[in-house]
Amino acid sequence: MATIEHCLYCFEALASHFEDRDPMSLSEIQELYPEYIKSLSADKSTTAKRHPALERLAASSASGTASPATDSSASSLASSSTGTPNPASSSATTPATSTTSLYSAAVSAPVTETPLFITWNILRHGHYQLRGCIGTFEPQEFEDGLSSYALTSALHDSRFNPVSERELPLLQVGVTLLTDFEEAADEMDWELGKHGIRISFVHHGRRYGATYLPDVAVEQGWTKEETLVSLMRKAGWMGSKSKWREVPLKVVRYQGKKLNCDCDEYKAFRDWVVSSGKA
Repeated sequence: MATIEHCLYCFEALASHFEDRDPMSLSEIQELYPEYIKSLSADKSTTAKRHPALERLAASSASGTASPATDSSASSLASSSTGTPNPASSSATTPATSTTSLYSAAVSAPVTETPLFITWNILRHGHYQLRGCIGTFEPQEFEDGLSSYALTSALHDSRFNPVSERELPLLQVGVTLLTDFEEAADEMDWELGKHGIRISFVHHGRRYGATYLPDVAVEQGWTKEETLVSLMRKAGWMGSKSKWREVPLKVVRYQGKKLNCDCDEYKAFRDWVVSSGKA
């Protein structure tokens, strides 16, 4: 499962690209992040304000999960463009517990290789809107895969202009690690909110294919049928909507929970790293 460190590393890859400097490594971020959390817990004024990083760990500890909140490398169109609420608008009042126990509860097992997608959203009018999303179904060496697709999705999604440095403060990154690939028994053999789906089909001698990540259909409020038709349209199919069932679809379902992190959280961590002389 994706962790906050994975998200911070994506921001670090993009920020260092703009600043023309060597990025911190994923292992460095994973080593320093617990120290950062400990420093927040020791700062009574920060704790009183319930810093987002502490909120995140408190929530994950309460739920018993890891850190909470998002075909080939050419397969970019995995997410939709409708805005999602700004997570900064929510608040929590649960008192802080032991930083060590919170962080231990939120740490996932190390990942070495995995298929993944990186999603960038931008804050506009109080909501996040899609700014770029590209990934791969091929297992990637993890650190290289994260940094490579963080940059590719931000700078080379053909649906959008490249992300600019001035947009960085408004960005949110979502990391989705893909697991549990299964061939569906039929086009309806998957669950909304649980599975992402990857379809492929042949129509009039032409091959089509596209995917949606697990969160897309729920965010859009779609039924399964609406999701499939939208996905066929996304693949380039221009047939009659009423005849979509006549097209033989091959459906592969998979799982993967997206973890989101916004730039404010990254900047607070990065500022602490620099001020502590650890950069």
